[in-house]
Amino acid sequence: MIRARRIGVTAVALLAVVGASPGWAQAQPASDVRLLADSADDGDGLPADWSITGEGTARKLVWRSDERVPMGDARVEFYAGDRLLGRPAPGKDGRTFRLGLDGVRLDSVRDLQVRAAGRRLDATDTASGARSAVTVPKRLPANQVDPGKPGAYGTVTGEYDLDPVRLPGFTEPVEMRAVVVAPKNADGRRPLALFLHGRHFTCYTPQGDITGDWPCAAGSKPVPSHRGYLRDQRLLASQGYVTVSISANGINGQDWQAEDGGAQARSSLVRQHLARWADWSAHPTTAPAAVRKSPRADLSRVLLVGHSRGGEGVNRAAMDSLYPPPAAQDGYHGPVRWRVRGTVLIGPTIFGQNPVPDVPSMTILPGCDGDVSDLQGEVYVDGTRGVSRGSALHSAVYMVGANHNYFNSEWTPGQAEAPADDDFWHDEEQPDPVCSPGTRTRLTADQQHKAGATYIAAAARLFVAGDDRVRPLLDGSGRRAPSADPAHVLTHAVGAKRGAGFLPDGKVTVSGARLCPAVDPAAAKACLSSETAGGSPHFARWETDREPGRRAVALSWSAAGSAARIRPERPLSLAGAKALALRVIVPPNTTGTQLDVSVTDTAGRHRTLGRVKVDGLPGSDRTSSYWAREVRVPLGADDAAALDLKHVKFLELTPRTRSGRVWLMDAWAWQPGTPVVREARLPRVDIGRLTIKEGDSGVRTYRVPVRVSGQGGGQVRLFVADPVTGKVTDRLVTLRPGAHDIDVPVKVEGNTRYGYELAHDVFVKAVHSSVVGAHRGGVTAENDDPMPSISVTPVVDRVAEGQPLKWRVSLSAVADVEVGAMFAVLPVTDGQELSTKDVDPRWLLENSGEYPDPERPLSKVGLNLWASVDAGEKTTELLVPTLKDGVAEQAESVRFQMADDSGEPLPGTPAMTGTVVDVR
Repeated sequence: MIRARRIGVTAVALLAVVGASPGWAQAQPASDVRLLADSADDGDGLPADWSITGEGTARKLVWRSDERVPMGDARVEFYAGDRLLGRPAPGKDGRTFRLGLDGVRLDSVRDLQVRAAGRRLDATDTASGARSAVTVPKRLPANQVDPGKPGAYGTVTGEYDLDPVRLPGFTEPVEMRAVVVAPKNADGRRPLALFLHGRHFTCYTPQGDITGDWPCAAGSKPVPSHRGYLRDQRLLASQGYVTVSISANGINGQDWQAEDGGAQARSSLVRQHLARWADWSAHPTTAPAAVRKSPRADLSRVLLVGHSRGGEGVNRAAMDSLYPPPAAQDGYHGPVRWRVRGTVLIGPTIFGQNPVPDVPSMTILPGCDGDVSDLQGEVYVDGTRGVSRGSALHSAVYMVGANHNYFNSEWTPGQAEAPADDDFWHDEEQPDPVCSPGTRTRLTADQQHKAGATYIAAAARLFVAGDDRVRPLLDGSGRRAPSADPAHVLTHAVGAKRGAGFLPDGKVTVSGARLCPAVDPAAAKACLSSETAGGSPHFARWETDREPGRRAVALSWSAAGSAARIRPERPLSLAGAKALALRVIVPPNTTGTQLDVSVTDTAGRHRTLGRVKVDGLPGSDRTSSYWAREVRVPLGADDAAALDLKHVKFLELTPRTRSGRVWLMDAWAWQPGTPVVREARLPRVDIGRLTIKEGDSGVRTYRVPVRVSGQGGGQVRLFVADPVTGKVTDRLVTLRPGAHDIDVPVKVEGNTRYGYELAHDVFVKAVHSSVVGAHRGGVTAENDDPMPSISVTPVVDRVAEGQPLKWRVSLSAVADVEVGAMFAVLPVTDGQELSTKDVDPRWLLENSGEYPDPERPLSKVGLNLWASVDAGEKTTELLVPTLKDGVAEQAESVRFQMADDSGEPLPGTPAMTGTVVDVR
């Protein structure tokens, strides 16, 4: 079966032939390859490198890459067109990925795709090359303080290795290993910075073999990913911070099983370490030697730094420290004896799109990220708008020319102990104009790591030390840290002292422009069409193909002067603000887009505040460079005298260049400063999964385990997917104070017919005054009925040449799904065998990928065929089309036997024979 499909067997062809013998076998579900019989005549079948294996509920859709797929942080996902089929399990060889088909609706095999963070893994992107000549951002003015300069302290380094811990859902225990770098001779308790690496391969051998196993096999060693931030740790330690970088190989080797990708497990591991540090701070003599050499840690001042999936992990740890998770899902059950002052997220994932609104954050977006290439970490900024009080600064730091791996020296070639590579793959024949090594925008490994260390130190200095002089490096004020040179680093932000905002996500009216959805399958509706070369971090896809309420304002013009007007539901106050800050996207590699920014008050008085000029980022078809630049127009006494800034009714943007395109993400009343952040008391929502048997009769109603905890009221948006049609419905849910659940009923109909399991999936997102932990779950109804047996009886198993051989395939019972069996063609035991020239050549090609010449027996061409009975039916008729050759010859036969998923005959099953004789 595998061999035949890899060479392109069509859907119709798989139905063509089976042998004859009554009542012999147990059926196996037929591949969904055969569902589109009407469209199969065009010759399309499973693409190269795809196959379907297994029987019954063990059937799997398999993709095998020609090369090892690096173990990264982005999830590998199977798609049919733009519809997500599921997330496959990786094989140990690093090349094979398998998705269980039980309960998966596969309508077509024509456009099977493998993606990770939006990029194709199974095919070269078909988009054209760079849009235009690459632009390089202008060098920004230097900030008044540079956090990248080493401090006054010497440093001391050590490691600890404690007993491993067990985490829910993981079979193997997870290590408690870490490297500590601390300041020497520092007085008093010092703030603590904890680093968590991302998802990388876990084990390696001296011969250069790598795996994602856990624990590591004999002869191999754990990859020391946790030692990859020593440069960052030494910089912070020189400035007075105690730093610890923890190992998470045990999670990386098992997180493919976790519905959340391991976010809760990583949070548990982080908090396990923090709990130990709290113990050691209180009782220093109980600490390991590496910790005893350090000053006592001040657990009231903690910075969490996470890279890739480690970023999502520390985000969840910050959330869990404020809003406890369900005990059954959590791997830490002790008290919270620390306070997280901020998080640093480096090229992070955010599968749940569930940032913590009241913990300040800085997200580094690497412009040449070849792993989390959609730069979904932008959601740590965008996803906090309007959710809570808005006083926490959430900064996005776009680092032109940085890849994903080089922030960790243990993932960097030439520096790593284990094998390492550049995650942004380089095609020598078609080099990328932005990200290929040697271009003027691509950073070297040392340049990138130095810039990363500088901005980590900037976040520490702002979030933990409270030095507001560093804020202009992070909040879109357009300043640079010279220590990060020559890197071009651009920033924008939400929160801090930003006041009222024009938010497209809210209730707004737009004229002269288009209010567009961030995610929509219709290219004409979406803010950025899927056909566009390159992508936007702001429009990264989530669990659904539509997301109500996640929007931007899209402007497109061919002549200057036509204003776009944005009117919020209620007038906004800009009083007291120093500027109006806008986050505006323009296409990559464009320069000089100009817009006049005007406002109108409720009395109808209109005033132009100023003109902004916006340049695009360096970009190619392989980068996510449609990213918003922050621009500001000042608000002064003249503006306050000319109109009522307390009651602004409209915002207008008027293009002043001849043509162009712009997307407005938001606009805010801005003033400098970093306020003290006080976390709101918010309800937390977590979705679990209930697995049940479907039963034999009747309709039973089950409820999705949705847990609401915490205090206060808020709103979330709940999404429910239909397991049959795939259609997703959504509703806005108001959480009342004191509520403990959300009622999500699911009806399951029992029957005695064989079918697949059905997963009723549910997703949730925070909208206002709420946080979300486990964002997905549902009810899975398992099939509890046996597969029907199959029998084969001849219709015509002896024919004259030119006539088809025919068999009838029957099931012992009707099934709710297509059911079939696969057969291998075997050498005949008596007489002459049908040859490749005795059957229809098109049929032969479709079923085996072979041509008639040279003539050879059918059993020599690797012929594997399927018999399939449609859902709701009990029989189907199959045939072998023969040719009339006019040559006098003895009778010829073809012989079949049931085969396993590799095409090998199953011992003990009978063979079926059909015979062709000359025309007399």
